[in-house]
Amino acid sequence: RRPPRHGRGPLLLYLLDVLELPDPVLPQLPGLLGPDVPAAGLLVVGNKVDLLPADSPGHLGRLRQRVAAACAQAGLRGAPLVDVRLVSAKTGFGLEGLVSRLQRSWKCAGDVYLLGATNSGKSTLFNTLLRSDYCKSRAPDAVDRATVSPWPGTTLNLLKFPIINPTCDRIFRRQERLKEEATKTEDQLSSEERKYLNHLKKQGYLVGEVGRTFQRQKSSPVVDFDPDMLSYSIDEDPRHSPRKREEREEFTHNEVKDARWCFDTPGIVKENCVLNLLTEKEVKLVLPTCAIIPRTFILKPGMVLFLAALGRVDYLQGEKPAWFSVVASNLLPVHIATLTNADAIYEKHAGQELLKVPMGGEERMKEFPPLVPQDITLEGIGTTEAVADIKLSSAGWVAVTAHAEEKLLLRAYTPKGTALVVREPPLLPYVSTIRGARIAGTAAYRTKKPPSLVENLKTTGRK
Repeated sequence: RRPPRHGRGPLLLYLLDVLELPDPVLPQLPGLLGPDVPAAGLLVVGNKVDLLPADSPGHLGRLRQRVAAACAQAGLRGAPLVDVRLVSAKTGFGLEGLVSRLQRSWKCAGDVYLLGATNSGKSTLFNTLLRSDYCKSRAPDAVDRATVSPWPGTTLNLLKFPIINPTCDRIFRRQERLKEEATKTEDQLSSEERKYLNHLKKQGYLVGEVGRTFQRQKSSPVVDFDPDMLSYSIDEDPRHSPRKREEREEFTHNEVKDARWCFDTPGIVKENCVLNLLTEKEVKLVLPTCAIIPRTFILKPGMVLFLAALGRVDYLQGEKPAWFSVVASNLLPVHIATLTNADAIYEKHAGQELLKVPMGGEERMKEFPPLVPQDITLEGIGTTEAVADIKLSSAGWVAVTAHAEEKLLLRAYTPKGTALVVREPPLLPYVSTIRGARIAGTAAYRTKKPPSLVENLKTTGRK
């Protein structure tokens, strides 16, 4: 709370996971922008948009509206809210636009603090910005990278890098680079660039390249040659010279005396979150790390859907079948049962391979909280548009699509002490249309993965 040494107060760059909307930390942020706190502004960034398939044209605009609405509901509006952006810290989508926005509106007027809940991708964003035009060109050689881990509390130190001063000349040169890159097609990329691009396409639906305009020329290392080290007798082994420890680069006083810094901060641990109950191995299965492929099922009243052993949705009453689309990590199993045998299946298979998470058998389940029910009443709005998402804490959600004016009574379960949220309107209202043909004799449809979109490249050329 000490007043800033120079310039404006700091900018808070809050990173939220769009899959986690409504974000539990967002309502706490207005307290950081009060008159007794020196923060001068807030920029909200929705991360992990690359994991969500496009369920209709303009889905990104709709996602941004959802994030902006969540900000307004939390009391964040007007001057302190600088902007709302959508990015993927992992694939680079939207990050060049974020850098341009920061340089255009915030320039180099004050420090920037990255805030976010655990597993929001904050450290990944810090590492990507470290290699971008937002950071001084020499900094990547002198600054530690943030630890990327699903485990809370891994960013224990306050890591930072110096922000480059966006002078008119630098802004111009950067815009020239971005214009030149936007004229390229995939065919014009090098084989190494294409290989990396294809790797990113497998990771997410939205891909972008983060480049550098201001490259620092590295001097060639000087190799010390010691001929004595090559001479040895036949009765002794050749000796290896001890490697000189690479000297760590450090900033000079003049480079940093007036610098503004971008800080990474420890993640905020979310309360009532199912991830707090899981082991590190289980968290890695639950957190989606690549493009989510929706799984849609058609259920009749009396049928039950299990999402691993972390969530359950019962279709209790309704006149017609309804569609239930699971949006969760591709590694989490979905199991369909009936009301008559659902309890027995959970009792027998929770902790085992069929339901997968949690893992560890009976001993693990003895300490794991029981599933707690919540009744939900919904009214359908049409066979192609979901009426609501049933968000099973941080394990994922089930989008429910039903015939128009069809009334449904559902009962959803999550582990005791975790949050179950009915999200209206749903995040991906047309997700049930992303499916193949019905699999004969089952409640399931074949899955379908929409194509990836590459930012900053011409769409002509290679398909």
